[in-house]
Amino acid sequence: MRSWPLPSSSHRDVPTSGPGSFWEDRIDRRHCGVDLYAARGSPVASVEDGLVLEVGVFTSPRRTAYWNATFYILVQGQDGRVLNYAELERLAAAPGDQVRTGDLLGQVGQVLNPEAIGDEAPPYIQRLRDGGCSSMLHLELYSSWEDSLLADRSYSGGNWFAEERPEGLLDPSAILL
Repeated sequence: MRSWPLPSSSHRDVPTSGPGSFWEDRIDRRHCGVDLYAARGSPVASVEDGLVLEVGVFTSPRRTAYWNATFYILVQGQDGRVLNYAELERLAAAPGDQVRTGDLLGQVGQVLNPEAIGDEAPPYIQRLRDGGCSSMLHLELYSSWEDSLLADRSYSGGNWFAEERPEGLLDPSAILL
């Protein structure tokens, strides 16, 4: 059984096209997951039972000036697929932890620093700033841990900077809808 990853959220909107949707065309990059907008500090819960494989830094102002520091947590489900819960402010689980459906994994972070977003930022970032959407859960799905994109040079902050979609990158909308 699966649960919604943002238990305190009153809405359950999964973007299936346009901004924040899976494989959204962002002109020079593609979006690798779905963005579920929520207030900073909102609890993030495990969608399903699984094993925490890895945690780490997801975004950092050292990489991109308009980013705040956020974190990710990879959880492998019983079917072997891996969910990447990203753009988190705080983590509540560590590698090796067994998590159950609904267990707290962390809190939504404010990924974007609106004051640092200038005219040189990509248009989709400027639209997020202008719409007041700077905090969200970014959720990705991989067919296996080996298919995680986090170490690939064509990947950065939830975006893929190449034409072809990686084979092991799956649309997470299917497990949320």
